[in-house]
Formats: sequence, structure tokens, C-alpha cells
Amino acid sequence: MSDEFEQVILVDEADRPLRDGDKWAIHTDGLLHRAFSIFVFNAAGECLIQQRAAGKYHSAGKWANSCCGHPRPGEATDVAAARRLEEEVGLCVPLTFGFKSRYVAYLDNDMIENEIPYLYFGRTADRPQLNPDEVQAVRWVTLGALARDVSASPDSYAAWLCHYLKAHQAELESWRDRLSPL
Repeated sequence: MSDEFEQVILVDEADRPLRDGDKWAIHTDGLLHRAFSIFVFNAAGECLIQQRAAGKYHSAGKWANSCCGHPRPGEATDVAAARRLEEEVGLCVPLTFGFKSRYVAYLDNDMIENEIPYLYFGRTADRPQLNPDEVQAVRWVTLGALARDVSASPDSYAAWLCHYLKAHQAELESWRDRLSPL
């Protein structure tokens, strides 16, 4: 389904679904909606980050965590997360729900992210297979090195990744350490 026609789930502050809405309109109007973010680690504890494709409707070319997206109406968030991870970076990884977050960010192209994302975590030894419509590059990096680089060059990174590293770095590290070894 193209971004142009995709529907997302609008929610209230308690994450209760209100109605469905057009993804473009929701991001233009800055309405609160449900989302997910995934952090995939390798055996060395490094996190897979992706550089968003140049054609993305916002944050194009910026580095983000392993995968992000929105569940479709009627789709469970964990199912949506697994679907998008495979669609974007070609990985089928068992994911574990960690926690929810909350943020608002003003983006390029007059877009606004106003989300309650569910954060999922997984570990893999598999090599990513990139969908060039979604991702132009990936790399593995430690959370510490990533936090330092985000601090030094925040404009190179997606707003949500900056938020997670600022508001949740201890939780990210905790979930990295909790995952089963490969």
C-alpha cells in the first residue's frame, strides 16, 4: 500500500483508538496517532540503524532506528512491526514489546509527528536485505556511539531517534541486554 493512501489509527492520550485517518493528512494536521519503532541488535550488542530513502515524504536521507511505522486499522501493532521490518530491511526477527513512548516533533515538508509509539526489540545474525524505496543504507553501531553522534550531529538523524536516545537511553540499553543471545 502506498503512503499516499495508507490509513493510520488516531488515538487519545490514553492510547484508545478514536478513528482511522489518512496518513498524509494526520501528519500535516499533527493529530495524535499510534506508531511503532523497532531496535534490532546483533550478537555484539550493536544496533541496526537505517538511512531513510531519499524519496520518503519526510525525514528523507536521515538516519533512524532499525524500522518505524504505523499499524493499519484492525492490525495488531506487533503484527505491523514484524510486517514493516520485513518490508523495509528484509529481516524476520522475533520481536519483544518493551514499552510505549510519547513525543511530538516538527519535521520537514510541514509534517508533524504526534505519536504514541510502541517500542519493540529483537536480535539477529541475519544480513539486512534493503528495500530501496524505503532504505538507502544501514549500519551497525553501539548505542553509546550513536548517542554521541546524535548529540554532535542531530540534523543527520530522525527526530524520533533523537527523542528515544534522549528520553529512553537507559531503557534501550536494558532491552539490548535482556534479549536472548544468538
